[in-house]
Amino acid sequence: MTREAAQPETQSRPLYRADQVRELDRRTIAAGIEGFALMQRAAAAAWQSLKARWPGVRSLSVLCGGGNNGGDGHVLAAMAAAEGLTVQRILLKPRDALSGDAGRAADMATAAGVEAVAWRSDLVLEGELVVDALLGTGLGGEVRGEAREAIEAINASGLPVLAIDIPSGLHADTGAVLGTAVRACRTVTFIGDKLGLYTGAASSRVGEVDFRALGVDAEAEADLLPAARLLDAGLIPAWLPPRERSAHKGDFGHALVLGGAPGFGGAALLAAEACARLGAGKVSLATAPEHVTASLVRRPEVMVHGIRGAGDLDGLADRADVLVVGPGLGQGSWGQGVLQAALSVGKPMVVDADALNLLATRFSGQRREEWVLTPHPGEAARLLGLSAGEVEADRPAAALALQRRYGGVVVLKGAGSLVAGPRGLAVCPHGNPGMASGGMGDALSGILGALLAQGLPLEAAARLGVLVHALAADMAARQGGERGLLAGDLASCARILVNPTMGEDDAAATR
Repeated sequence: MTREAAQPETQSRPLYRADQVRELDRRTIAAGIEGFALMQRAAAAAWQSLKARWPGVRSLSVLCGGGNNGGDGHVLAAMAAAEGLTVQRILLKPRDALSGDAGRAADMATAAGVEAVAWRSDLVLEGELVVDALLGTGLGGEVRGEAREAIEAINASGLPVLAIDIPSGLHADTGAVLGTAVRACRTVTFIGDKLGLYTGAASSRVGEVDFRALGVDAEAEADLLPAARLLDAGLIPAWLPPRERSAHKGDFGHALVLGGAPGFGGAALLAAEACARLGAGKVSLATAPEHVTASLVRRPEVMVHGIRGAGDLDGLADRADVLVVGPGLGQGSWGQGVLQAALSVGKPMVVDADALNLLATRFSGQRREEWVLTPHPGEAARLLGLSAGEVEADRPAAALALQRRYGGVVVLKGAGSLVAGPRGLAVCPHGNPGMASGGMGDALSGILGALLAQGLPLEAAARLGVLVHALAADMAARQGGERGLLAGDLASCARILVNPTMGEDDAAATR
């Protein structure tokens, strides 16, 4: 069933680790661009970004740290003053403690007439807008001392914030908060886009991300492989072109959803409905007998089979192209038997919810190449023998560790969902807090099953499915708001997204 096609990587922006971006910076300087000239480029890009987002602002508070990130802030302060803005320039390090380009930048701001004041805990931020140039991407440990005080003062001010390169206190590789971190409205980042801006706690710290390459072509450096790829809506038409007019349901596969233990029928039905809406040719649902009537009333297009246990599956799994196992499965004897039967078939499968918990306990040691595992952080922690906090502290590392241990493709759900496969990491920058409700993972598992049934390669299906799931939630939120968003709202929106005849307004909103 697998469709052979080129990987549409041109639709996925490369993301890098902090050490890779520093290497890009070093190579750019070695190629003949002076370090201070590059700093001026960065400051000019930040100043342009600021004016584009806040065109009417007339006063700034620019907080500058002791490194090159602070240097960017000094140069921006000089540029703002030259255009007539009132600038409060706040230094965490005195001028005589600065060296190199950062020192030159501080002198430039002074020469432009921008007075410098030393940070103190009772200092009032006087600008209409704050520029965070405190700490750059090299931060590895918890923020302490005056830097922590300054970050907390920025957050307490209630003022809009532009962060230069990265919100101070955020880990550039993991998206974790190192004790405390600035809450920015916009982050303008340079040379190479950073992985840590798109996952974990970053979603509530970075605001809008404005990437400026500063004339550096990171992808031209063949030995610096991206740490991840940023999923983009352009992947949808690349992988799901219009169907042939002569198509029939047999062309689009047969997906079987296995789940819905006694008393838990809703989860499996949500998965089956999403699977049907995303275009699988046929969708079957094997669930506890008491859920059959409700399932048929809700979605008569799904072929529903009541099973009392694995023995009632008969040839159902053999007739399917793809299995989706886990939604509402439970961890009792019913769920264990169904999972055992699914594992014995050897078909491509999506594994979610209690099927993951059973993999971590009763079925440990499994490794396969033809499955997609979709854990949330708690399930990922059980699969890795860690705590959920440890998983969230370094989500990219956790996703890669899961893929190495279990094979196939792993989707680590959460803010900035990660897809780890043989080709590396991908990150989804879409989605919203309305997705923090029951059944969202079940809808995702159904979407993934549908894409696999239609012949997409495993890793492409996982990346595309995560993207469509998040964009569908964003579309549903635009229609009715985030609060009260239900998993059942996603299927109809996802259907619009995966069809080339979708309305122009919805298409534009996904870009």
